[in-house]
Amino acid sequence: MNALVTERARIVAKPDPGPCPDIETKRLRLRPHRLSDAAPIAESLGDFRVARMLARVPAPYHQQDALDWLNRQAANVLPDWTFAVTSGDDVHIGCVGIELRHGEWHVGYWLNRFYWGKGLASEAVYAAVDRFLRRMPEAVLHSGVFADNPASLKVQEKLGFKITGCSQIYALARNTMVAHIETRLSAEDLRRPA
Repeated sequence: MNALVTERARIVAKPDPGPCPDIETKRLRLRPHRLSDAAPIAESLGDFRVARMLARVPAPYHQQDALDWLNRQAANVLPDWTFAVTSGDDVHIGCVGIELRHGEWHVGYWLNRFYWGKGLASEAVYAAVDRFLRRMPEAVLHSGVFADNPASLKVQEKLGFKITGCSQIYALARNTMVAHIETRLSAEDLRRPA
């Protein structure tokens, strides 16, 4: 059996968390994305202050980029969860994703810049990760932040993520390699933010 078939079989054999659920928190609603989310996603990620902190987001970011991404999400062929983070009136303000890459679960998130500094990222990431780990208690979640993003590292540390190392990764929006602090979380380490 060749290596690609073996790797695919190993990934397929892993447990699946099921469909992306709806989650209500004190201030937010996390729900699966819709195609109508394209405009607010493009508006948020079109802000270089947001895009520069994400590895796989191009700059400039256009509504067609959002539609292309949303169409891949709508195909629903992967076990990934990608939540639209919305305010009480269903205004799209960000995203939390938990995706299977190379046989490991990875957490990523972003918020529209106008919602930074209010504890909403911690609230949203905790809600998504808590629900995921209830379905997949044996999973280990990997994440990380660019070294020049201490606010995001603080979010992860509040939730119990532990630093495991540092590497250099390519940041598409910046068009350069950037220092990346790597983190991980298991179910027993998860903490509810204050």
